[in-house]
Amino acid sequence: MRFRVTFAFCFVAILSAWGVLRAQRPFKEYPAIEYNNFPKPPDWEQKTEWVRARLRYPDIYGYPDHVRFAMRDGSAFPGYWTMDYPRSDRHLLAGIRRLTRIDTRSIEQVVTLDGTDDVYNWPVLYGVEVGHWYLGEAEAKQLREYLLRGGFFMCDDFHGTEPYHGVREWDTFIRSMSMVFPDRQIEDIPDNDPIFHTLFDLQDRFQVPGAQFFDSGITYEAGETGKVPHWRCIRDDKGRIMVAICHNMDLGDAWEWADDPKYAEKWASLAYRIAANYFVYDLSH
Repeated sequence: MRFRVTFAFCFVAILSAWGVLRAQRPFKEYPAIEYNNFPKPPDWEQKTEWVRARLRYPDIYGYPDHVRFAMRDGSAFPGYWTMDYPRSDRHLLAGIRRLTRIDTRSIEQVVTLDGTDDVYNWPVLYGVEVGHWYLGEAEAKQLREYLLRGGFFMCDDFHGTEPYHGVREWDTFIRSMSMVFPDRQIEDIPDNDPIFHTLFDLQDRFQVPGAQFFDSGITYEAGETGKVPHWRCIRDDKGRIMVAICHNMDLGDAWEWADDPKYAEKWASLAYRIAANYFVYDLSH
């Protein structure tokens, strides 16, 4: 009897381990809007305790199934989710290693809301250019499930409330986010919230501009409605922030261009500190 119990226990343990390994997909790179063949860090295969994921989402231009236009070289449009990818991701993760004690993988993980269990392996999702995403019902349902299980979603780089290059980015964001949480309100994060004080005290924050500043000389996009940065969130039933919304700013560009002398240190520094605070908050709340 003891042998059969032990055997059954071992068999279940092996099946469980196999299921976890099967669900957790390996690292994969994708074609991107700005970069191809960006070098991987030499330690990219190192096993670590924490990985930051980037969300691969369908967008208003038909990516991935019905892409409406091609890139200049004739290749298929790689999707708005790839903006700044992978340079900003790898710069950011190098910074998180320096600024925190999180055992961080040096390379991002691309994750899709495809109905599999893969998304549940990654504690933090980052979505860029969410003024162009277009979630379907199944994707919205899975993102909701991911967040209610304790996941954390940080979104960034969308601007204004008026038409900007033909798109109302805030309205487009809300269209999908209201499918994720039709019953939860988006609110401004108060200055005294713990998320701004977990690692760095960030009482005094300011707009972090994108690389368009190099040409325009202005820190905002999308006209008058893009001038004021908004630090917003959606909370769970216990008051924990599970969606961190960075509107009218471009932290992704700040990480991407942090090593360029034309990009001001104060902007890059704030972008790194915001990310560090958000990640530590997620791990501790």
